Amino acid sequence: MHKGGGIQLIANQTGSGGFLVFESGTAEAAFADGSSIDRHAQGCDDGPNRMIRIQPRPTQMRPALGLALPFAIAALWVALLVGPAARAADPFLRRTATVDVVQHVGPSVVNITTERLSETQSPFRLRPDNSDPRYEAFFDNFFEPRARTVQSLGSGVIFDREGHVLTNEHVIAKATRVRVAIADGREFDAEVVGADANNDLAVLRIIMNKKETLPFTPPGNSDDLMVGEPVIAIGNPFGLSSSVTTGVISAINRSVKEQGSTPFHGLLQTDALINPGNSGGPLLNAEGRLIGINVAIYGGAQGIGFAIPINVASRVIHELLLYGEVHPVWLGLEFRDIDLALRQVLAIPNESRGALVHRVQPGSPAARAGIRRGDVIIGVDGRGLSSAAELNDTLWRMTDGQKIRFELFHDEKVRSVVAQAEEMPPSVVSNIAHRMLGLDLNLSVVDEAFEIREVITNSTSHALGLQPGDFLLRVNGVTLTDTEALRRAIARLRGKTRALVVVQRGPGRYHLTIPLAQ
Repeated sequence: MHKGGGIQLIANQTGSGGFLVFESGTAEAAFADGSSIDRHAQGCDDGPNRMIRIQPRPTQMRPALGLALPFAIAALWVALLVGPAARAADPFLRRTATVDVVQHVGPSVVNITTERLSETQSPFRLRPDNSDPRYEAFFDNFFEPRARTVQSLGSGVIFDREGHVLTNEHVIAKATRVRVAIADGREFDAEVVGADANNDLAVLRIIMNKKETLPFTPPGNSDDLMVGEPVIAIGNPFGLSSSVTTGVISAINRSVKEQGSTPFHGLLQTDALINPGNSGGPLLNAEGRLIGINVAIYGGAQGIGFAIPINVASRVIHELLLYGEVHPVWLGLEFRDIDLALRQVLAIPNESRGALVHRVQPGSPAARAGIRRGDVIIGVDGRGLSSAAELNDTLWRMTDGQKIRFELFHDEKVRSVVAQAEEMPPSVVSNIAHRMLGLDLNLSVVDEAFEIREVITNSTSHALGLQPGDFLLRVNGVTLTDTEALRRAIARLRGKTRALVVVQRGPGRYHLTIPLAQ
């Protein structure tokens, strides 16, 4: 503070090392070099002290103002000595949105360690080329496969106060034991509530006593995401727990095909680094909302990662918590690829691709939505469609109650409709088995299989020699022990041309391939 000539100057240092000068009273102040303070400069006019911006203005030197020189020198020394410390102590320079998100959400991110048994053949066993099966059976009695425990790492996020954890299905697949560690150092065993390989999602439940409390982050919303908005990924890459990376949403509604698996559609793409071990960890927006579950990286590239939108995951969570699995759903829609002849007959533009609807079940969700036989599906949920196989991959991951938007081409016009998937009713299961397999089935509780009551004349099953009284044990890898298993098996026939079945007649079991009627 400096007084001179009836005025008072109040200098307040800012966090960045500068000074704000306040003018008190009405007397005119000046710099030591004789230039006066511009009292009409822009500032804060309310209150007795007015904050002003100092602007030098040439004027005559006034002897009385020579006292301002020591003040200016002192202020300069204070700025030099105190300024850096003030900047270092300023929390606003370091406490970014990322810091806040990590501090609030980080405790709910878990590291998942799984154990599974892997069998390996004995290295001391000799196996001649083209060996006789009897030779194989003989040595199987002496050289049993050796079992070893294999560990793998992944990430997850606790999403409710009951201790349920959301992660990827491939993180816990075939696990015999699951351990979960949280950021505060506590470790727990966990059990698998349910898993869905189609959507690569799983729900675990942390086994804890009733007195334990756990941090959690509830699911957010992924429908309003913007390309370019900042995101944060937290996970356990290479076993390095609670690692944080940042980036942006690079794209939405991406389709990715992993080797040996069906394509994933509707993924979020981000340049936040996602490394092995990040799978199952959360993707968060700048507000700390859970918007996705990290699932994959693009092989051979850096800065290209993918996450499952949380709204998709929420539908799967609902099913897994209720049933432990995702129940098969249907739209009552059957379709096929478009060949050149059909394209010409239907006058489909060359640039349009898709799938031709050749059957709509009466009263089905597709029928109620207005989809008709002869429509060409050219887009799904805003994404162009290239083939019937791509449409089948999309529908395969649907859940009960999910709405899906179709872009349809018919009579040289394009229209849009919305259909809502429904759980496949038992009557539909029977109808599909009757039409596609040529079989009428009845559950035998005693035999835990489906007895063939009738074989439809002239069907492919009839041509193969199936008879009433035979038992259908398995279809496309699904063991038929109850009606729910049959529903899953029938749902898997969608988009297929053949079914691999196991049939029992008397004491014998036979593996057959049944061509499916379309």
